[in-house]
Amino acid sequence: MSETVQAVRGINDLLPGDAAAWQRLETVAREIFAAYGYREMRLPLLERTELFKRSIGEFTDIVEKEMYTFADRSGDSLTLRPEATAGVVRAAISNGLLHNQRQKIWTQGPMFRYERPQKGRYRQFHQIDAEALGYAGPDVDAELIMMSARIWRRLGLRGLALHLNSLGTPESRRIYREALVAYLRGHERALDDDSRRRLGGNPLRVLDSKNPAMAEIVAAAPSLADYLDEESSAHFASLRAQLDGVGIEYRVNPRLVRGLDYYSRTVFEWVTNDLGAQDAVCSGGRYDGLVAQLGGEPVPAIGWALGEERIVELMRLQGVAIEPEAVDAFLVLAGAAAETAGLRLAESLRDADGALRVESNCGGGSFKSQMKRADKSGARIALIIGDEELARGVAALKWLREERPQLDVPLAELPAAVATALGRNGH
Repeated sequence: MSETVQAVRGINDLLPGDAAAWQRLETVAREIFAAYGYREMRLPLLERTELFKRSIGEFTDIVEKEMYTFADRSGDSLTLRPEATAGVVRAAISNGLLHNQRQKIWTQGPMFRYERPQKGRYRQFHQIDAEALGYAGPDVDAELIMMSARIWRRLGLRGLALHLNSLGTPESRRIYREALVAYLRGHERALDDDSRRRLGGNPLRVLDSKNPAMAEIVAAAPSLADYLDEESSAHFASLRAQLDGVGIEYRVNPRLVRGLDYYSRTVFEWVTNDLGAQDAVCSGGRYDGLVAQLGGEPVPAIGWALGEERIVELMRLQGVAIEPEAVDAFLVLAGAAAETAGLRLAESLRDADGALRVESNCGGGSFKSQMKRADKSGARIALIIGDEELARGVAALKWLREERPQLDVPLAELPAAVATALGRNGH
């Protein structure tokens, strides 16, 4: 017997029994995006490596250590996408979506990073992503945050906290960077290895260190808020006023910097205490310079991404009730003639009600084994057809979850009888 092929480490299967929570999250997100006027875009998994080096930044952990990058047969360097924003911007530029236009877009799907697998952090993970391109004011920042808050409410999630910060413009951040580097150089011997490495390329990431030994150094570092330019300060103040106006609570976190080079001005994260170290479930911010950086005309933009694995786990931990979609009716078919007639009958039931979930027994089996399958399917009723029923032109309708008498129903009347039995007459 051949050895079983194992799954790739850090890349997980989504099994049928777990799919209902994912479907609930994705349905809620899709409905809320539509309510706010965001339209779906579907993007390729593969992009040119240059896209991520230019957008995310060469000195970020993602580009330096985590991307799945390879040369194809033509020698081009390609990368499995580690995040969605760069691909959204590339697609908008490539397809002329920003010529005298503004776009509100959402997308979803798998992302890939070579990380040490742990709970809430995987090598293939899934994100739902919302982006607004061509909008400069803090009102769209507020709208995106409001939209994410509405998703939490619709899902019934509790205890999510919003952290906010402003990174200012690239120029004000450059001045702050110089002050931060000077401060960190003075404490270089106390820095951990990650912080020393970041010091030369992306020193703001030192502020995001999760190492407890770094806490005192980070707490005493210069504050970015003291270096904000006047326009960024006004933008941030307006955003806060708008969030106050709609009743969204938040905490200003001056150490929130995000891990990607393209961010400017507003950055934010939704965090929870229920997931341990992987506490961020939705993160985003403004990236006003990215479109020009990737070859387009300067266009302001902002977006966020939520991690589906983390949200689904949070739903589980908080007891958000998700019932898998059960079958409405199960066809028990005894005999070759009944199997042929049953498949035709199942189609007529689906034709009569496109939302009806009908499962036909396939693969034969005794009457007893088929009834076990019917019960396991979760169906409310079984429709039983054997040689005797077929000869009389009827199907036996049997309730599986209620103590009610079994009925013989003429085949021609079965769609109406099933609708009545399931309370779907008004469908």
